[in-house]
Amino acid sequence: MKNRLFIDKVILFFKGILMGVANKVPGVSGGMVSFVFNFYEEMIYSFQKVNKKAFKLLLNGRFKTFYYYINGTFLILIIGGNVVSYFTVSLMIDFLLKHFELYVWSTFFGLIIGSIYYISKGYDDWNYKNISALIIGVLVGIIISFMNPAKENDNLWFVFFCGAIGIIGMTLPGLSGSFILILMGNYVLLIVDSVNELYKTIIEVTTGNFNFIYNAPRIRYLQIITIFAAGSTFGLVVTSHIVGFILKRWHQLVTALIIGFISGSLGIVWPWKNIIYKIENGQFLLDKTGNKVVENYQRYLPDITSLETWFAISYIFLGIVIVLILDYYGQKLRARKSKS
Repeated sequence: MKNRLFIDKVILFFKGILMGVANKVPGVSGGMVSFVFNFYEEMIYSFQKVNKKAFKLLLNGRFKTFYYYINGTFLILIIGGNVVSYFTVSLMIDFLLKHFELYVWSTFFGLIIGSIYYISKGYDDWNYKNISALIIGVLVGIIISFMNPAKENDNLWFVFFCGAIGIIGMTLPGLSGSFILILMGNYVLLIVDSVNELYKTIIEVTTGNFNFIYNAPRIRYLQIITIFAAGSTFGLVVTSHIVGFILKRWHQLVTALIIGFISGSLGIVWPWKNIIYKIENGQFLLDKTGNKVVENYQRYLPDITSLETWFAISYIFLGIVIVLILDYYGQKLRARKSKS
């Protein structure tokens, strides 16, 4: 486990918050954030430590050894930042998406372009195998971008499966867990409605109000988010072991694949798109909470004579500049650490 200064821990917690925001936004990958902020491999290897040996240490009461073995400080800061973001910054992103959707998507589009530059600039192992991996990654990203979402399904076994699959956005940069949940039909149920109900419950419990136990719909949402969290934990541990195994043996190949995933995901976050809602019998199909069910997105080219378009393009450049600034200061920080 790395020895970190207090300021390093604060920065890592903030990175966890940014990762949580990315995980919640459809089309943006939390794993991409970890890759850009240079803690992706530590995260993968830390989750790999949640294994049989770790559980033996825990069952034998060797809590301190267990904590050091799983890189506990790192995991607490990253997971804690993710959780905090769901109830703070993510709510702000929801607000911005509702009122300034074009500019938010433009910013994320720019962030992803900047991330592609950041990851690929130091990559120089372009043999035919790695180029093939890049192409496969791009194609997978594009195919996922144009798939039609399924219907909402609150069966608890399916919810567990959603958690196990949706968490892939943390372990595979470029594949958006939130967008995968949209394709599975359960994004609103799991990331919006259930999280909101959990937030209400936490607020009520802190004020001494336990009336929610008589609220059957609320209890159902709490069951759903608990099973979803269990599925996410299971998926995170399993996929981190798989990715960690692959990274050790085919690091360059995996990096090329990740660059491809991220490049292919640009189709998901293309700023200029209209939502297509499902229609049955001439009416919008609604889910159980009264929200319109998304069928797909209709992408279009922007009107270059519109002032709004040029504002959106400026936000794309803003996203790119943010990554370049982070890269610049990251290089300075690494250079300072190498001298000390």
